[in-house]
Amino acid sequence: MPDPQDGRRPQGSASKTELSIIVPLYNEEDNVGLLYRAIRDAVLPLGLAVEILFVDDGSRDGTFERAAALPRHDGVHLRIIKFRRNYGQTTAMVAGIDQARGRILVTMDGDLQNDPRDIPLFLEKIEEGYDLVVGWRRDRKDHWSRVLPSKVANWLIGKVTGVPIRDNGCSLKAYRAELIKRIPLYSEMHRFIPAMASLAAPRIAEIEVRHHPRRFGTSKYGFSRIYKVFVDLVAIRTILSFARHPFAWLGTIGAIAGFLAMLYLLLALLTASVPGGGSTIVWGGLAVLLGSLAIFSLFLGFLTHLIYAGKARYLTAFTHLSARRA
Repeated sequence: MPDPQDGRRPQGSASKTELSIIVPLYNEEDNVGLLYRAIRDAVLPLGLAVEILFVDDGSRDGTFERAAALPRHDGVHLRIIKFRRNYGQTTAMVAGIDQARGRILVTMDGDLQNDPRDIPLFLEKIEEGYDLVVGWRRDRKDHWSRVLPSKVANWLIGKVTGVPIRDNGCSLKAYRAELIKRIPLYSEMHRFIPAMASLAAPRIAEIEVRHHPRRFGTSKYGFSRIYKVFVDLVAIRTILSFARHPFAWLGTIGAIAGFLAMLYLLLALLTASVPGGGSTIVWGGLAVLLGSLAIFSLFLGFLTHLIYAGKARYLTAFTHLSARRA
């Protein structure tokens, strides 16, 4: 569980915080100071009440110590959350999102490859009425072994989820707080935020952003993440399918099981009516099992429909808030 290391409140009330910038950190001791100053210099001219949330995801180097040594009030308010061990980027983002006080939330990587100078561009899009703004690293400064799988994954995610985003893996995103705080995230699902947000029918924009080569440290990603992304993609597809057609899958299973139960019951009756037809235990047992599965699937389908319908109303409440604001 995260341990908030800074219990002090920002100057003024928390409700006046307009922008929260959330940065997960894992073994980024050489980057954290430079990143803090880059963010501060980028947002100070905006004249907004800004907080920076550094989430130390169980770093084993001096990341937390260097972050804790930074000024807490230097034009922006710095808050630090520390994990006892490494939980992963999505969990770190969720902790920052939960603790953020701003009206607008921005997430970004802590390796200096995202450029804080792009943050004003995201805020402009939010003020235009968009609810979620996604960064697109058109000129990506990574090795081909990372770029090529990412392109394939982005294409696949777009086809499976129906939300065609060119760069799902870009952590530099901006959100209205009332939207992102309603979206459940776990595992590696920060890549699927646009797809998950589609349940609330938000206005999504994608803008081109700068991307820099890594200066310090090493990448935390490798080919091992492909399996996690694939598993999460299956889970996302299931969630979206249930949300959009909650009764379809389980209703289909129940209908098939019911048809087979009737078929086996008929076979059992025919076997019993024919002299020397043999035992009806097997056919009768299969009919009972499949009939039970049909009834269970139908009831589970109704229950799932109620759960997801309630969740959809919870998410789509954001749509009405956004419409009134526009």
